[in-house]
Amino acid sequence: MATDAPPPARAGAQLPSTEQFVEMQESAEFGELRSSHRSFAFPLTVGFIVWYLLYVLLSNYAGDFMGTKLFGNVNVALVFGLAQFLTTFLIAWWYSRHAATQLDPKADAIKSRMEGGA
Repeated sequence: MATDAPPPARAGAQLPSTEQFVEMQESAEFGELRSSHRSFAFPLTVGFIVWYLLYVLLSNYAGDFMGTKLFGNVNVALVFGLAQFLTTFLIAWWYSRHAATQLDPKADAIKSRMEGGA
């Protein structure tokens, strides 16, 4: 059940004002955080979409190639299809690691500054 209510405030803590949020959004520190996220996420997203579309296009237009048996009943299409799952999990793991080491410390610093009023 989602609500539009703000999270409960800690005792004695004051929520930042709109002006403080706007000021933080325009700061170099927040710009660096946003840039770090975008420089990691956007290329990976584009790369994965290209990889997925390549798989779809090859499946539709290169049936002979995709039907090539590698061993037993395993063909190129099956290997590419399973590779789609593998790359999905690898990208999720890689992003999680990037977020934990690069993004979270910067975001935590911003959050603590905003909540502490410093």
